[in-house]
Amino acid sequence: MFQGASSLSLDAKGRLSVPTRHRDLLGSGDGGQLTITRHPHGCLMIFPRAQWEKFRERVASLPMSAQWWKRVFLGNAMDVEMDGTGRVLVSPELREAANITRDTILLGMGNHFELWDKAIYDNLAAKAMQGDMPDVFKDFSF
Repeated sequence: MFQGASSLSLDAKGRLSVPTRHRDLLGSGDGGQLTITRHPHGCLMIFPRAQWEKFRERVASLPMSAQWWKRVFLGNAMDVEMDGTGRVLVSPELREAANITRDTILLGMGNHFELWDKAIYDNLAAKAMQGDMPDVFKDFSF
């Protein structure tokens, strides 16, 4: 399970250096094979290959009424491999889709990661913190 936030910068070629604390887990389970795709909230999702396969099956089984969402998730998916130094290439198309230029936030979200442009994430997180908590948290104990 992945958790925590990391502030990272893409290099000039659009490569992301995976934090050391995640490299061993990613390298051992799926041999460093990852899949990156778009998220409807404007970020990218990065899955270890085995987790991607489960997600892909769920999305592929959706009814025809969800065809556009299938296109968003499956049609934009790119398979990548972590190199020997723990870097992953984020394609120009996916970087453009998420408005990612250089400074990013990588969030561990359990079975996958979210990759956000830092300025966009900071702005949306600040707005969320100023608003009310969703009803689902009303009976949640902290």
